[in-house]
Amino acid sequence: MPASFIKLYQENPDPNKIRKIADVLRQGGVVIYPTDTIYGIGCDIFNRKAVERVARIKGGKADKANFSFICHDISEISQYAKQIHTPVYKLLRRALPGPFTFIFKASSKVPKALFLKKKTVGLRVPAHSVPVEIVRELGNPIITTSIRDEDEVLEYSTDPELIYEKYKHKVDIVIDGGYGANVASTVVDCTDDQIEVVREGLGNIEKYL
Repeated sequence: MPASFIKLYQENPDPNKIRKIADVLRQGGVVIYPTDTIYGIGCDIFNRKAVERVARIKGGKADKANFSFICHDISEISQYAKQIHTPVYKLLRRALPGPFTFIFKASSKVPKALFLKKKTVGLRVPAHSVPVEIVRELGNPIITTSIRDEDEVLEYSTDPELIYEKYKHKVDIVIDGGYGANVASTVVDCTDDQIEVVREGLGNIEKYL
């Protein structure tokens, strides 16, 4: 059966649709959703089969994949980061929600069965109400990884209808949140005392330092 195609926009996303999506995630579903940067594909971080399914869709294995988590706020980030020093916490307060992925040493709450070879975890709070409200309703973070495009010019898929046509037999839900951006988040390494940008993306972290 093809995936559901659900329209949900940034302003006032329908709570009934949010609950439906969270229920699908609880049951091991895989969802494609908009963010403040590019479209992402993800699942419940605690569902091993779902995480492995996302990895297969991306063409790899879960233990080698560079998955990040979407959290609904900074307090949730602090549960999955082993330690957040005060200057970094203040940076998070200034920069989030926003187009950034912050890398931290993983806390014991990060599911070890899925991330045995990973000692770090990327954490996001996007400035987009749809994924944030889904995570809030679910009660824990979701995996996030990008929807890439085979086009030589466009690195990431931006049209939700084209995304649906490509993935409707691979995932359970595709959320139509309008056209997405074609620039990923800026990745900031916070594992040491020094803050280091490891990938320049949509966000300019210099504005918040």
